[in-house]
Amino acid sequence: MIKMLKFASLPVSDQERSVAFFTEKLGFKVMTDQKFDESQRWIELGIGNSQTGIVLFTPQEHADRIGTYSGLSFKCDNMDKTYAELRERGVEFLGPPKRESWGTSVRFKDPDGNIFVMSE
Repeated sequence: MIKMLKFASLPVSDQERSVAFFTEKLGFKVMTDQKFDESQRWIELGIGNSQTGIVLFTPQEHADRIGTYSGLSFKCDNMDKTYAELRERGVEFLGPPKRESWGTSVRFKDPDGNIFVMSE
């Protein structure tokens, strides 16, 4: 039976720039970085203690998805602290965190314009 989600794939236009963003600004770790074909590498990133990672890889048929809503949502322990720290590192947010009855969340972008959600 299925046990977990191993990774989610994120289409990007520049793998090197994306690795820098996710490792230097968000603190993710490179778990795998190897040649895939003549134009791309297979790059898996680890997120904190999570078993689920992100792959920075763009199948040719998914190139039109670069710079859109990613469908990926990240969790943090302290929204105010994390939001302030990531802003300091240059992460572009689409506005301040929103506090709702169901929780607090904020949206941000990577260098390609892919949009993510972060919540507590």
